This record gives sequence, C-alpha cells and structure tokens, in this order.
Amino acid sequence: MSRLPPLDLSTLDAEGQRVADAIRSGPRGVVRGPFEVWLRSPGLADPAQRLGEFCRYHSALPPELSELAIIIVGKMWQAPYEFAAHARLAIAAGVSDEVVEAVRAGTPPPYTDERAKVIHALIAEWFADHKISDATYARAVELLTERGVVDLVGIVGYYGLICVTVNVFEVPLPEGSVAPVL
Repeated sequence: MSRLPPLDLSTLDAEGQRVADAIRSGPRGVVRGPFEVWLRSPGLADPAQRLGEFCRYHSALPPELSELAIIIVGKMWQAPYEFAAHARLAIAAGVSDEVVEAVRAGTPPPYTDERAKVIHALIAEWFADHKISDATYARAVELLTERGVVDLVGIVGYYGLICVTVNVFEVPLPEGSVAPVL
C-alpha cells in the first residue's frame, strides 16, 4: 500500500497538467510509479521526467545494457518496484532470464558480453566503495566509450532517485508484477 493516495490527474494545476501531458505524450505513454509521486511537485517532476527520458531512451548504451544497469541499480537500492518494472523490460531488450535472475538473487550473472560485465562491476564498485577503481574506469571507457560511461553514470544517478522515491513512498508494484525478493 502506498503512503500516498492515488493521484487524481484532473485535480492538477496548470503546471502539473502540462507535465502530466508531457509524460503521457512521450515514450512512456502513461503516468505511474514515481511520476505519480513527483507530480505532486511539478517543478521536480518536469526535469526529472525529461532526464529519465534521455537516460532510458536516448543514452549511448543500447537498450539491453541500459536495462541491465537499471535492474542492477534496483537491486542495489533494494527497490522491488524498480526491479520488477524493469526486469521484464530487460528481458524484452535481450537480457537473458538467467542474468536477470542472478542479478535479483545477488549471485554472479552468467554474462557473455564484456560490456555487461564492466557495467555490473562499475555499479557494484560504486555501491560498495562510493568510488570506481582506475582499472574499472579504464575498462569501462575502453568498452563503452567515454560518452557511454558518462551516460551510465547518469542512469545510475537517475534510477537511484527513482528507487529512493518508490521506496520512501512505498509505491505499489506495477500491475501484474510479483514482488521480487531482493
């Protein structure tokens, strides 16, 4: 059960309506999850949803790698909503069921792509040490490019904001999702 009542979009002020319309008319097509929380503060919701659109749909990382990064962040933040919402998207983007399950379980994923391995290593190092080793950084730039690493860091930060939002406000899982044990 959410800590917030469902948001009645018809009660939003003009700025809230503008932001809700931008979300609905963009690639997401619907207002749910953290956006329903953020629309209570349209000044936060607008730049956050625009950053999220870039991170999810326009980063230098291909969809399978960005979705992998998102579920790793969801796991690290212990955010069932975010993990559940993106696990199916990761699989649809080409991440194997075995990798998704390993990320969820916290066991070593059976990666076959070196880029996926370095993404996992970079995110895991960040959460463990709050810094990245020179070796991991160099390997990430080698495999992902400098722009790819910048975009990856953006994804980690943006989805961290989402994870904090859905955890603090206890946003219910997406319809049809089963709560993953994280």
